[in-house]
Amino acid sequence: MSDQVSSLFSLAHSLLTLGQDDRPIYVDDFTRLNRDVYESALNSYGKHGSTPEAEAELCLGLLVAFNATMYDNGHKQEYIQKVLDRSFAVLPTLKPSLLKVRLLTYCYGEVYEEKLAEEAHAIISTWETSRLNLEQVEIIEELQYIEENPYPFEEVDLL
Repeated sequence: MSDQVSSLFSLAHSLLTLGQDDRPIYVDDFTRLNRDVYESALNSYGKHGSTPEAEAELCLGLLVAFNATMYDNGHKQEYIQKVLDRSFAVLPTLKPSLLKVRLLTYCYGEVYEEKLAEEAHAIISTWETSRLNLEQVEIIEELQYIEENPYPFEEVDLL
């Protein structure tokens, strides 16, 4: 299952970063990648990890995939909520790590609960800044982006 989770995360990451290399984005490539990511997420949705780390990796892959796609079969928010419930169950069992920071960050991006961001920052503060790897730099930037650009909090006044 680890290969399937890695594939899902990789596909979703490709979709999220599409166009960042200054190459043109073609509609058919974008559509195909969206469909592939969403279908892969649906295929992985009913599975569970055999260890807390495997479950966290699966939840992370699913959150990233659902976040990246524009498709919705009418149940996407329900899927996201169930993945969040699974994530909240596994987070306390994880040791401080890159995986935990990633899962905290993507959960925070869904619910904007400050204690999630605070816990991620607490783990990040233990990292030696001169020795950060690319994945650590990416998740630090992702967390910062989510904090600086809160979504979907919008209030609409109805008359």
